[in-house]
Amino acid sequence: MDVLVRAVNAALFVSHGIRDDCHVILHLMGGGGPNRRIWFDGTRIGGVRPDERSIAGQIKGINKLPVPPRDRFKEFSSGILHSGGDINQTLHDWDDRGIIPVLLDAEGEGFNSIQHTNHFGFILSDDQPLSVQDKASLHGLDSLSLGREWLQGHSCISIIHHLLDES
Repeated sequence: MDVLVRAVNAALFVSHGIRDDCHVILHLMGGGGPNRRIWFDGTRIGGVRPDERSIAGQIKGINKLPVPPRDRFKEFSSGILHSGGDINQTLHDWDDRGIIPVLLDAEGEGFNSIQHTNHFGFILSDDQPLSVQDKASLHGLDSLSLGREWLQGHSCISIIHHLLDES
């Protein structure tokens, strides 16, 4: 849970506000239940503080609810929605909206090798590398490396924000 919460915090919150050009979709695919996606919409989010307990409380509250159908997001609170589905459903949704998926991978290309646009969707794993099966389903995506070292997800998000803000 800590890894997910830190990713949301790094992606959405700035010193005195929220990045309204950023969205976070968490994929919860463990625990024996159905796959769940939680979408933090930076354009509409409200009532969440930039601390781990607040964000974790939102996720825990959602996990107590039944999982909605995979093709429909249901609002939990202002700017926080949830749905069934997995990464492939998210990739399909992104394709419909013109979002270019990029896999963060230590073995990928450098930042300057990807086409710059304001419509990126970055895919990163939790504290474990993506499984062989997950990587196979993402085959063909551009992959981006932030260096040879395996970095923590929230650090990767901060670096990506910096690179995009500078370009």
